[in-house]
Amino acid sequence: MKVRHVVGALALVGVGVFLNSCSRKTIPEKAKAVQNFEKEKYLGKWYEIARLDFKFEKGLNNTTAEYSLKDNGTIKVDNKGYDVQNDKWKQSIGKAKFVGDENVAMLKVSFFGPFYGGYNVIAIDKEYKYALVAGGSLKYLWILSRERSIPLEVRSDYLKIAEDIGYKTADLIWVQHTK
Repeated sequence: MKVRHVVGALALVGVGVFLNSCSRKTIPEKAKAVQNFEKEKYLGKWYEIARLDFKFEKGLNNTTAEYSLKDNGTIKVDNKGYDVQNDKWKQSIGKAKFVGDENVAMLKVSFFGPFYGGYNVIAIDKEYKYALVAGGSLKYLWILSRERSIPLEVRSDYLKIAEDIGYKTADLIWVQHTK
């Protein structure tokens, strides 16, 4: 009889862990995704101006992301970057889909099968030329531009927004675009 209670308790714990992992937030606590987001205006090529470095982009410069709409309604993500040490281009193709309504810039992105990470546009200008993107935690942040550079005023505004959320902007890698 005691074994049955232990098994039942473990099953409940397992269900709790599963439900918690399914409902895990895909955006940092103080961040807010852009409302009235226009997916079609966001599609196209973006230059990575700055990022918090992480395993999959370490050592890359000339990094870009290109977003295009797939027939099934998801967004194709085509990331490219130049590996300076190995003198070659690297590319990674993934997919993105909205977490909820498409007019809220809260998405999840996958490059590895069923595993998704948060991708949240938390600031964007009216012309969709510059964007500040938060990952699912304070470990991931990107500043993007349609051009290879960004005006100092936009840079300052985006750094302030990121710092107010809790990002350590001093750790940003400022990407070179030389190729």
